[in-house]
Amino acid sequence: MNALSNLARDGQSLSPRALYEDVAELLRQRIFKRELEPGSWIDELRIAEAYGISRTPLREALKVLATEGLVTMKVRRGAYVTEVSHKDLADVYHLLSLLESDAAAVVATQASDAELAELSALHAELEAAALQGTDNTDQFFAVNERFHMRLLAIANNRWRDQMVADLRKVMKLNRHNSLLKTGRIAESLTEHQAIMAALLARDAQRTQERMREHFANGLEAAE
Repeated sequence: MNALSNLARDGQSLSPRALYEDVAELLRQRIFKRELEPGSWIDELRIAEAYGISRTPLREALKVLATEGLVTMKVRRGAYVTEVSHKDLADVYHLLSLLESDAAAVVATQASDAELAELSALHAELEAAALQGTDNTDQFFAVNERFHMRLLAIANNRWRDQMVADLRKVMKLNRHNSLLKTGRIAESLTEHQAIMAALLARDAQRTQERMREHFANGLEAAE
């Protein structure tokens, strides 16, 4: 049974119009898991055969991933998983720092008590994941992302949300390097504790500063 059949088996219906989106998600997750390594050539024929599809939806999926920055299309050479340079990474972190620190300041002053309680609950999950250290890196990363995306949702700016979502996909290409650095999970948790404390104090300036520090430290760890 191929990967697309598994999607259907799990109750996710497929339609011809949405097929390329399903293929894009499968490839996206393989890239994030490094089953497809940065710089590697994407063998379209082999993947199409493995998924039991024609190359047309596969090529449409690759166009989506190219738009997201996860795939690089090279003339007469095909598609490759994007290699993120030091400058690429620095640029992505810089923009994320600006966008998410701005969102954090909005949340500090405008979020309801219930919304702050949601963020506190996510932070508690993050602490629980951190206790397991590098044995639970994937879970820590997943909860961390949920925290950031929920904060953005509370700030309620769909244009900012879309930009951050695209930038975070590129950031994920390097996520293992940053989180596996010795002590980084503990450092990240401490930074999140400072962000959460500033949010609960409803101090917009301090929240913004703590979020910027979080991204600055994340970039340093990723280098």
